[in-house]
Amino acid sequence: MPTIQCLDPHIADLIAAGEVVERPASVAKELLENALDAGASAISVEVQHGGLTYLRITDNGCGIAPGQLPTAFLRHATSKLRRAEDLAAIGTLGFRGEALAAIAAVSRVDIFSRERGADRGASLHLEGGVPGEVTETGCPEGTTICVRDLFFNTPARMKFMKKDSAEGTAVTGVVTHLALSHPEVSVKLIRDGVEVLHTPGDGQLRSAIYAALGRDFALGLLPVSGCGGDISVEGFVTKPLNGGGTRARQLFFVNGRFVRSQLLTAALEEAYRNRLLKGKFPGCVLHITLPKSTVDVNVHPAKTVVKFQNERAVFDAVHYTVKDLLTAGENPAPKPVQQTFYRSMTVQEYKERQTSPPAEKRPLGSYGSAPAVHPDAKLPLRDSVSPPAPAAPEPREESRPAPMPAAPATFPAAEKPVPAKAPIPEAPAPRRNTIDLPIQQTLTDHPAPWRLVGEALDTYIICQDESENLWLIDKHAAHERLRFNALKQRREPPMSQLLLQPMAVDLEADAYDAALASLPLLEEFGFSCEDFGAGTLLVREIPSDIRPEDAAATLEELAEDLRLGRADPDAARDSLLQTMACKSAIKAGMHTSPAELRALVDRVQSGEIQYCPHGRPVAVKLTRYEIEKMFKRA
Repeated sequence: MPTIQCLDPHIADLIAAGEVVERPASVAKELLENALDAGASAISVEVQHGGLTYLRITDNGCGIAPGQLPTAFLRHATSKLRRAEDLAAIGTLGFRGEALAAIAAVSRVDIFSRERGADRGASLHLEGGVPGEVTETGCPEGTTICVRDLFFNTPARMKFMKKDSAEGTAVTGVVTHLALSHPEVSVKLIRDGVEVLHTPGDGQLRSAIYAALGRDFALGLLPVSGCGGDISVEGFVTKPLNGGGTRARQLFFVNGRFVRSQLLTAALEEAYRNRLLKGKFPGCVLHITLPKSTVDVNVHPAKTVVKFQNERAVFDAVHYTVKDLLTAGENPAPKPVQQTFYRSMTVQEYKERQTSPPAEKRPLGSYGSAPAVHPDAKLPLRDSVSPPAPAAPEPREESRPAPMPAAPATFPAAEKPVPAKAPIPEAPAPRRNTIDLPIQQTLTDHPAPWRLVGEALDTYIICQDESENLWLIDKHAAHERLRFNALKQRREPPMSQLLLQPMAVDLEADAYDAALASLPLLEEFGFSCEDFGAGTLLVREIPSDIRPEDAAATLEELAEDLRLGRADPDAARDSLLQTMACKSAIKAGMHTSPAELRALVDRVQSGEIQYCPHGRPVAVKLTRYEIEKMFKRA
């Protein structure tokens, strides 16, 4: 039977070091946290050969007394914990008292430290964890630690180190996280003699982001701020169009500590649902602050994994703070509406209005407005912006004003009268694949601050706003978003159309099973289906918004969405609505009346619509300067 015995202290130290010191980046993290806990306002990091041969960290913190230098390198020596109760509310970054001992056990360490206000400092050299003599030396206030020849006495660990470039990149990541977690601290990183990072330490998070993550990323961010109970969320998130291909730019900090959390990632990405392109991920730099007693940071040696006492509260705080910001961007506060509905006037009023001199400059809103017309009235595109008004009662010959020329496209709609008893045609039956908006109200409520120019390729609407910007609007993407919003907000069951002949739809096995399990849900959206056996569904009714020729393809997509999102009812419902919105929206290449185009542009220009449900942009803006630059005018 093997004999049980205590390990040699040196071997025990090496084992402990293996838990804390994984690579040079681990050393940098522990030493940087100690510098922050010492109250440093400026920290400098210098790395050579990825940190394996040389790593030096200098801070201007409180320093260490000469007599305490050897004690600092003993295992479980710390200045941050005194009682067992302190573990329940940890407010410092380095607290275990293992870091310095573990680092010294597998490297050669030199430490120089001078307390604030002291005349001189002290130094200490350690090799393989064995300390030398403390000597008096001259050094600046604060602490400098040099770590050389990491893992020199543990060649087995050295075999698993990566290339210097990879190890140096890992150190850069650690320094970057520290700079973003404490923007009030100036952080400098010198890598192989080249300064690669230097934050100003002005306390502004955006400044730290700009310095650490680059200009392009910083300019694509939106500020976010919110709270829920005793949990606050501050920081920046990326615009939906600036989503990245990975989650590498999702940076979360809990009480000033960088953490990796699936909970926080899920909360962020849930807020971006239906706003990002497929395969793209949102980025963020978010600081979550909550009571120290409600978060446990002592669950992992690297302290990058935390546990929350109330996970739902933390999820909701992040999710709704970000979601409210994104929703507010898509639905800005409505502008006051100028009422210009139908009204009657006498012949004399009409004559005075027609003979009054025109204004020197018409409001740009008149370009996009038009007299009240029925939604299905035929409007020629060339002069469709202001079609002629109905004829007024004709005055006597001797008092008739001079004949007016045909109103140009720039004539304000409000100056074209409508007779008091103008006949109103009966509303025809609704048409399929049209803009389901109150067109008449859109055209008559107020002069729009934009002018409809036309349509290109039966796909892109062209309009000009009052700031002389030119806009290209994807009519299918814009209408798809409108349809999605309407379907999501609808409370009454959708209208269905009965097929003259039931339709058999063949599905893949997994999709078929998912559809069978969700027949009541499909019925909620207007699909009346039944099992026909052998992977086939028999469809008897389809939503009235879907054309019969699109029904089979729509049902196939819905079944696939159900298969992928079966575990999340909300996600499955959104996927179903996305598919239905896409299939029922007007298509690129389809003819659209000018009245419908104006109604759609009005929704886009108001800011209500910015992205389609799949995250694609709805509109692209070209400034006058950009256009003139293309033609070498600027």
